[in-house]
Order: sequence, then structure tokens, then C-alpha cells
Amino acid sequence: MQRLTNGTWVVVADGEKALFLENEGDAQYPILRVRAVETHDNPPDREQSTDKAGQLGNRAGGTGSAIEETDYHQLERDRFAQDLAERLYKMSQKGRFDRLVIVAAPQTLGVLRSELHKEVQAKIVQEIPKSLTSMPIDKIEQAVLAEMSA
Repeated sequence: MQRLTNGTWVVVADGEKALFLENEGDAQYPILRVRAVETHDNPPDREQSTDKAGQLGNRAGGTGSAIEETDYHQLERDRFAQDLAERLYKMSQKGRFDRLVIVAAPQTLGVLRSELHKEVQAKIVQEIPKSLTSMPIDKIEQAVLAEMSA
């Protein structure tokens, strides 16, 4: 069982917002303080795309097949996760954290996990696949503590 010790950083993210928190308390009574907040404006897909999905014609004269429409909203969410991985790497190189807990929406966590540098991966003590960015800090503390003591 990992502990949320003093000095552990907790990054809470989804595809549009990231909270960088540091535990100033101890493992039993964490006190998460906000060190940084990063947001990314990502309008709905309908506002980012201009055309409907296309269709490929069949050269033999039969019916064509549909082309799946690009989900620009999801592409931006993935790009945000990639940028977050890069920011965590830079923070790690500067010695900002030695222990890291990542709390992220499952899809964001998947993209983030594949983009994280080995140096950052080595500092991760827990990954929590949940979306908590809209919760107040005290509720995030409770949720992280519950996950880490499970």
C-alpha cells in the first residue's frame, strides 16, 4: 500500500484541466495545496469541425463506405494530455517532485501513461482512473486518500 506522504505531488486531470497539488500534511491527514492550475479551451466538436463525414465511392459501381468523422474535441483532449506529460517531465527535471500520484479520467490517463517519460514514470506511486477536476480540494483529498488506502 502506497502512502500519500508529505511532499507528494498529486496531479488531477481530465482532457481540459489539470490541477497540480502538493501534500503539505502527512499520510494520515493530507493537506493538498494548489501549486498550479492549467486549463485548455476545448469547444465542442460541432464548433470545431466544418463538414459532415464523407463517403468513399466503390470503383466497381457498388455502394460506397462511410468515412468516420474526425473528433476534433477528442484530438484536443489527447493533445492536452500529451502537453501535460511534457510539463511533468520538465517539472521532474527541475526537482519539483520525488513522488507523484496521477488522478485522471480513464481515457486521459491512457494517453498520459503512453506519453510519460521514464523519469516521471519512476516517480509515480499511484494512478487513479477517476475524473475529479470539478470537485473541491477537500473532496479530492478524501477520494485520493480512500483510493490509496484501499
